[in-house]
Amino acid sequence: MSEPQGMLSVEDLTRLVAAGEIDTVVVAFTDVYGRLVGKRFDAGFFLDSAVKDGTHACNYLLTVDMEMEPIEGYGLANWDDGYGDFHLHPDMSSLRRASWLEKTAVVLCDVEREGAGAVAEAPRSLLRRQVERATEMGFTAKAASELEFYIYQDTFRDAAKKGYRDLSPAGYYIEDYHVLQTSREEPFIGAVRRHLRDSGVPVENSKGEWGHGQHEINVRYTDALSMADRHVIYKQCVKEVADQMEQSVTFMAKPWTEQAGSSCHIHLSLWSEDSNAFAGDTDYEGIACTDQFRWFLGGWMKRAPEVMAMYASTVNAYKRYQSASWAPTTLAWSYDNRTAGFRIVGEGSSLRIECRIPGADCNPYLAFAAALASGLDGIKNQTEPPAMLRGDAYKATAGKLPTRMGDAIESFRSSDFAREAFGAEVVDHYVHHMESERAAYERAVTDWERDRYFEQI
Repeated sequence: MSEPQGMLSVEDLTRLVAAGEIDTVVVAFTDVYGRLVGKRFDAGFFLDSAVKDGTHACNYLLTVDMEMEPIEGYGLANWDDGYGDFHLHPDMSSLRRASWLEKTAVVLCDVEREGAGAVAEAPRSLLRRQVERATEMGFTAKAASELEFYIYQDTFRDAAKKGYRDLSPAGYYIEDYHVLQTSREEPFIGAVRRHLRDSGVPVENSKGEWGHGQHEINVRYTDALSMADRHVIYKQCVKEVADQMEQSVTFMAKPWTEQAGSSCHIHLSLWSEDSNAFAGDTDYEGIACTDQFRWFLGGWMKRAPEVMAMYASTVNAYKRYQSASWAPTTLAWSYDNRTAGFRIVGEGSSLRIECRIPGADCNPYLAFAAALASGLDGIKNQTEPPAMLRGDAYKATAGKLPTRMGDAIESFRSSDFAREAFGAEVVDHYVHHMESERAAYERAVTDWERDRYFEQI
């Protein structure tokens, strides 16, 4: 594939800075939630210093909660150790324009300990490690993520003032594939598509989804690490363009009880040189495939309960898993069947596995790392998948996914596979993060409780 429009080399950036077309570089990485955090550099100083030397950021950024409050109990960074610095190493292959921001470029970083290599707990480090494992086994992992979100006519500030209640969705009826309704939202969605295209995130298409004002933008597949990068750039672009246009969006997995959840379907295939390693001559359940395809699917499915917490790491994520909701509830696979958690799509060079488990709130580096580690484990152990499901997976007797956060956390904590694949310190770090998130929820008094009990109890 040719280099996407908007990607920059150091030479490109030097020329654009000299011409006055770029004067700012956002230097960023993702925290445990998948949010971009970092600094804005004067572009000239970035070229003179940060390209070679990188920069620093406080190590508390991988141990804070959603409100940026430090959480005690982490081994990685804590009050006793004084909250020192990480070293941020810009990955110059990720350098691109941020066309929705004036005269701005953005580069994503690998998080390192000064002179001591990668910080294993950093989300990008997790995925990079699994990509390296695939390479050692002779494969390149190619991936795509289908990311959904809701659009509202309220600004983010106004939505916050309302307590995120009584918001005005951009659409007022179900708009799945609907052209008339999505035409009304095209000023926003069209702007996002063009900005993504001009910022190194090639777009295939956009479409309305099941909910009121719910949309999906599909971007072109690429190698797994670059796809996770595209995912976080896409998400940041959508939020910031909404802010500029005095609208708001949410990537919550289940923002409303009565509306559809928002998903992040993951597509994965393994390639050997220029060929799809999943495509072959063996007829397996009517699919022309290879042993590697079958074993990868078997491993991905077998390990799903153990790494569920990496696909769904918020309390809200688990409210999406409901029967007849387009979100899976069973460990089943099928060909082109949207009721199954694992949907096989394509044929020949396009043959791939779609996992429908993650919600739109997932951290893509964690989700891709979990998927890739599971599938590679399947190939290593020649894990056979269960029989293909035919019919409605919601009515099937197949194994159930963990649909409560506590169960998923415990499965992750006790998984020998997860500890071997990611490292004990990584598992312990994310278990602590997820337990802290769940504890914050359990302490909170919700609107549902007031609505139900205020007068009637």
